[in-house]
Amino acid sequence: MSNPIVPFTLEGASVLHQMFHVRWDEWRALDGQTRAAIVHEWSEWLTMQEGAEGGEQSAAYALLGHKGDLMLLHYRRDFVGLLEAQSQVQLLRLSEFLDVSNSYLSIVELGLYESTRKIHDDLKERGIEPGTPEWESASAEVLDRQRRAMAGRLAPEIPESRYLCFYPMDRKRGEDKNWYQVPFADRQKMMHEHGMIGRKYGGVVKQVISGSIGLDNWEWAVDLFAESPVPFKQLIYEMRFDEVSAVYALFGEFCIGLRVPSEKFSCFMKGEIRNAVE
Repeated sequence: MSNPIVPFTLEGASVLHQMFHVRWDEWRALDGQTRAAIVHEWSEWLTMQEGAEGGEQSAAYALLGHKGDLMLLHYRRDFVGLLEAQSQVQLLRLSEFLDVSNSYLSIVELGLYESTRKIHDDLKERGIEPGTPEWESASAEVLDRQRRAMAGRLAPEIPESRYLCFYPMDRKRGEDKNWYQVPFADRQKMMHEHGMIGRKYGGVVKQVISGSIGLDNWEWAVDLFAESPVPFKQLIYEMRFDEVSAVYALFGEFCIGLRVPSEKFSCFMKGEIRNAVE
């Protein structure tokens, strides 16, 4: 039996989602001057994170529903940077009033199904076998060229869009349906069709895919950014009808948040939600 073709990937920024519940009763018990000082410290920290370069930012979102009150999204160059961000949050006085409800760790990932197919086809025609030094050298050259061309997507800036939709997902690995046992040509065709749907929403929804195989409980994490929540529903609904989603996809919990800029964070902590997110 021949070895399965594993699609190439490019890895970029490290990503951490943190979800918190606010202990509102304890927060309201503080005097106004203390609350103002704590919020000022937090807002100063968040301002610095928002103004950093791509791949090094953080942003705050007010969450809807029971899964949390606040989400922090961190992009950093590596896991050390994420650990620094996590530690900085823990050292801020506001963290005394935050309980972690969930978190998710991943790395920005660009899947290269098309490039993988072209590399295999080209090298096969040249009589170069996978695993040989010639094959490794040729594939590394292509990946390096792709990495330079996609540098902006590998170290993205957090969009300033008003809404964020975050969810983790898997490909099925059951006895009946197993994505990882489907022939590569079939997987590549399904992923192409899947991607064509996403492109229809390119001007409305910004998408960042991050890989988490071996890093967290699911295989990928998806962040969708838009000015309205409606395109999230439309895009995900339409994608449910393509084969890769209808047959092989499993989805985790969805989290919807509204961006809370640093200069409006005091409004969020006062419960002035409309002022905080508009």
